[in-house]
Amino acid sequence: MLTDRKSGVILHPSSLPGRFGIGSLGAGAYAFVDFLQKAGQQLWQILPLGPTTYGDSPYQSFSAFAGNPSLIDIDRMVKFGLLSEDDLSDEEFSDSFVDFENVQKVKHLLLRKAYKNFKSSGTYETKKEFVTFIKNNDYWLEDYAMFMAIKEIQGGKAWQDWDEGLKRRDEKDLAVVKLDKGDTISFYMFSQFVFFRQWSALKAYSNAHGVQIIGDLPIYVSGDSADAWANPQLFEFDEDLRPTLVAGVPPDAFSETGQLWGNPIYDWEFMQETQFDWWVKRMKANLSIYDYVRVDHFRGFEGYWVVPATEDTAVNGSWVKAPGMQLFKRLQEVLGDLPIIAEDLGVITPEVEELRDGFNLPGMKVLQFAFESDAKNSYLMHHHIRNSVVYTGTHDNDTVLGWYQNLGSNGKRNFENHLVCVQEPHWDMIRYAWSSPSRWALTVVQDLLGLDSAGRMNTPGTSSGNWTWRLLPNRLNDEIADRLLELTQFYDRIATCCEEECDSDQNAD
Repeated sequence: MLTDRKSGVILHPSSLPGRFGIGSLGAGAYAFVDFLQKAGQQLWQILPLGPTTYGDSPYQSFSAFAGNPSLIDIDRMVKFGLLSEDDLSDEEFSDSFVDFENVQKVKHLLLRKAYKNFKSSGTYETKKEFVTFIKNNDYWLEDYAMFMAIKEIQGGKAWQDWDEGLKRRDEKDLAVVKLDKGDTISFYMFSQFVFFRQWSALKAYSNAHGVQIIGDLPIYVSGDSADAWANPQLFEFDEDLRPTLVAGVPPDAFSETGQLWGNPIYDWEFMQETQFDWWVKRMKANLSIYDYVRVDHFRGFEGYWVVPATEDTAVNGSWVKAPGMQLFKRLQEVLGDLPIIAEDLGVITPEVEELRDGFNLPGMKVLQFAFESDAKNSYLMHHHIRNSVVYTGTHDNDTVLGWYQNLGSNGKRNFENHLVCVQEPHWDMIRYAWSSPSRWALTVVQDLLGLDSAGRMNTPGTSSGNWTWRLLPNRLNDEIADRLLELTQFYDRIATCCEEECDSDQNAD
């Protein structure tokens, strides 16, 4: 997969500048692609795109297949006649953070208006396209739309707390919902149609400008999700359809009590019996919307940490073997070579390495883990291999500047010794990453801007104050683009097309 030296930037669409209090798939996203092209970057890595649930985390979603309606660009809906300026709310939003609750409420009402207008005045061609979208996504779309419609009926409660017939998908009860709430179900399908229509256009623009997109696939799904409700046989549930075991990770550098994620554990035996059909569909869906996929918590495919559902922390858990080798063989049989990055952080055993290397998957080298031990630390650059992706940090790390400011004296001494001359820790770390033997190198936008800990996206083990960071308008200027381009050229991570070809691509758009 990693045949050429490339580099790129991590930025989730929710963090982009834009109206309505959240980034979107609109003008801010297109401008970011333009910035990446100008800076010589060929990779844009994002977080999961699903509709968020608990804690507004992209890693806790109502669906493993759906897109987040809050990321839909309202201005494009005005442009295509589904909304008018008179429809738009006068409510003012902050540019500096995402107010998820308010954003979701306002955008939901606007999408309802757009759906009403679509039904009455949408073109024949667009309505035909909508019908085709429903047909092509029938393996998940109706379950998701019905799940969201019933959630409205049940006052937002988790599906395990719904009325018994709805909880257990009684055919008669579901038939009543389809009859009474058919329009609401269709609305949720319409929202997905709009989302993926806008996403496809953005991805096409990105690819045409030499930028490929790395998506993110969480290993687990949310307990309160259409996936768990529609497919309870896939999970370790008791007779009341509640999880007996939940997911997490043991105590580590991020948390003394581990991380108790709370996601239901898969029934891997059943998945094997069904030839991993659900996983094949999920991976195929991801590869249809991304160029590459980073698989989060890859080590969980070899062995995973399970915690009794009654526990309050992840301390009293245990490791259980997973059929990762059989799963990836099946994925490869059906889908061919897998353009996957393995997030191989945490407790990595020889068995995890064997699974990763057996399918020639690149792993991750996060530089913030490199400097607080000795020269044998595998994250130091002299241990990097070509088939790997090096990061200055990820969404789970502090910014480089914040990290450096809180680094102990030994870590600072090692950092300064390895980087020789430290003047701007964030840019020095980017230079160190770009010089690595790793074929791909990525940084987060916050490091390009030199932000301190206030710019952090997520702090693992905490349940509030995360995911809200936003890029202020016009902060990514020509000076930053030129500086990043210079480093990218110097370390041979620039695109190989000639200027005439790139100019021709730009003119075609």
